Amino acid sequence: MAERRPGQTGARWRELAVTSRHPEFAAELLGAAGAEAVTQRDAADDPVLEPAPGETPLWPNTTSIGLFPAGADLGAVRALLRSTMPGCDALVFTTREIADEDWLRRWQEGVEPMRFGARLWVRPAGKPLPADAARDAVVVDLDPGLAFGTGTHPSTALCLDWLAAEPLSGRRILDYGCGSGILAIAALKLGAAAATAVDLDPQALLATRDNAARNGVANRIDVLPPEDLPDDLRADALVANILANPLVALAPALALHLRADGRLALAGLLPTQREKIERAYGRWFHFDLPAVRDGWLRLSARRLTGPP
Repeated sequence: MAERRPGQTGARWRELAVTSRHPEFAAELLGAAGAEAVTQRDAADDPVLEPAPGETPLWPNTTSIGLFPAGADLGAVRALLRSTMPGCDALVFTTREIADEDWLRRWQEGVEPMRFGARLWVRPAGKPLPADAARDAVVVDLDPGLAFGTGTHPSTALCLDWLAAEPLSGRRILDYGCGSGILAIAALKLGAAAATAVDLDPQALLATRDNAARNGVANRIDVLPPEDLPDDLRADALVANILANPLVALAPALALHLRADGRLALAGLLPTQREKIERAYGRWFHFDLPAVRDGWLRLSARRLTGPP
């Protein structure tokens, strides 16, 4: 069967919009429920003025919008959000059917190059860097395809900041839940010797391979579904930007695939989930102080010696 993605003519889509008190969590759940694109918009015409440096602010009333294939069961998606999100009595849903558009072009037009750390940049493929970018800038050119991971989400941004600050030269990276491949590719361009990118979603594997080729690192990255991950793989650094419950379930496997003294970053988390994650991973890891951005949490840690 031929792959269909936003931007191919003739397709029709169903849009589910949800206004809530936790818009970033809603956006994450829409993606987990199968949305092929997730965007956000102002629900009440409230301008966001003069954000602090490095912030990605949301409006006081924000609507998260998921784009689903025409045959998607939006009733099941609504039920998922109601059962999972805090304050579910305050959720407001709207739906509509829409014709196909060039979603990649719209993303490219709406997103400017973004800097992480001192010299790591992520940009829509082909967009010029600002004039004040460092001469030794490390650039990731990105087409997210149908996969999560553009750098605009706080969870992804937290992981990119972490990678930009880690000594990656010559190291092997494992990106578990790779989405667009943005984290594995950024690590390779920052000096990592090799990367393994893992995801359940075939669209994510496709997007990662495409982006690796676009960035000239395809020969240094293995792109795999979880069942093909070798049991004996031991990474020097591991990053997993998923959600709390899958991360809890994956704790023994991720500990297995990280060498003693290796570095770990976990994201896709809310601050209230910190204790649950640290409890699940505590027998294998010593945690650093957490990092929080726009209501999202990143936990990093060092692998202790001893068996998983």
